[in-house]
Amino acid sequence: MKIAIPTANGLLCPHFGHCDEFTLVDVTPDTKEVGTVECIPAPPHEPGKLPGWLKERGADLVIAGGMGMRAQDIFTQEGVKVIVGAPVAPPAEIVGAYLDGTLAPGSNTCDH
Repeated sequence: MKIAIPTANGLLCPHFGHCDEFTLVDVTPDTKEVGTVECIPAPPHEPGKLPGWLKERGADLVIAGGMGMRAQDIFTQEGVKVIVGAPVAPPAEIVGAYLDGTLAPGSNTCDH
């Protein structure tokens, strides 16, 4: 499984569509093992582009602070699970909480 987290300055970026980069984390959910961690620059913001771009990079799950409904709908159509309302924290903490079942998402910080 590959988890994508929008990041800026080493932390989750609260606005999915305007992050500097994405941290992609390969994990084995059954064993809770974290494999490869890769940070890749985000492409220029263009509505509707990121879901396909992340799917092409192997994302199975996106954990974000806030994300518009259009992007969430496109991810769903692409078969990519989305969790919104995640806290601003380092990706390692977010992935660890997800794998442990303790990730407690808050409200979606995006209003469009």
